[in-house]
Amino acid sequence: MLRAICAGAALALCASAGHAELVVVVSAKSPVSTLSADEVADIYLGRTSQLPGGARVVPIDLADDADRRASFYRIVCGKSAAQLRAYWSKLVFTGSGQPPREVADTEALKKLIASGTNAIGYIDSGQLDASVKAVLTLH
Repeated sequence: MLRAICAGAALALCASAGHAELVVVVSAKSPVSTLSADEVADIYLGRTSQLPGGARVVPIDLADDADRRASFYRIVCGKSAAQLRAYWSKLVFTGSGQPPREVADTEALKKLIASGTNAIGYIDSGQLDASVKAVLTLH
């Protein structure tokens, strides 16, 4: 019995150690090479619609039920899913802003970001490819 518990604990540790980090990505064609967590938070909370340098930016979100989305907002913005919904409800109601565009999954997100130079999103680092580049790694 103890051996089974130890084996289960070891497997759980290995699984969590293998979990990829989240990275914030832009198109591989974008001139942006790095962003700070504060800059990303400002973009995703609608405080700015521009990248450093003045280029327009369009934030792309994963679906509301995605674990990566909850992790992203907790790390970058310090907000839970409930806090985020309340935040955007207030801004939408007052006409002060619209939440980021939402896509169903990581592949749709990467395809949308790769198609232009003004979109930004977040994915697991293991999903990076030549179509997008990481500008911030989240821990």
